[in-house]
Amino acid sequence: MSFSQPSLKGRALRLLSGREYSRPELERRLKTHETVPGELARALDELESKGFISEQRVVESVINRRAAKLGTGRIKQELQGKGLDPEAIAEAVASLKTTELARAREVWRKKFGLPAADATGRAKQMRFLATRGFGGDVIRQVVAGVDGDADA
Repeated sequence: MSFSQPSLKGRALRLLSGREYSRPELERRLKTHETVPGELARALDELESKGFISEQRVVESVINRRAAKLGTGRIKQELQGKGLDPEAIAEAVASLKTTELARAREVWRKKFGLPAADATGRAKQMRFLATRGFGGDVIRQVVAGVDGDADA
């Protein structure tokens, strides 16, 4: 091995120094650099055993980065795209559901501030929240102003 080409473990550590990656993500990114079959799996096993790869940290990282801007649906989709355990995803989604209405109100307030005067404006606001991954019942409550700011 030459010094100009980092090892698979070195490449993985370089990626992990920037943000948290799940094991399936690292496998996809590093597969092209594997020269000996099984070399990548061994390197990732070693990193996982030493605590450099952690599924729980990946979930927490995504939630911390994205919860203020996105709804539960989009966050769930992002976690699934990372190839995480379905049970861990379900647990994270359940914890996000409790704050979804408040988060949707805050996203709506930052974008629009005032309720729409007509049906076209309300539809635009609803589409905006839907693309952010918020659920239909939450969107209707936010746009219609149900429960207003009594909870906030």
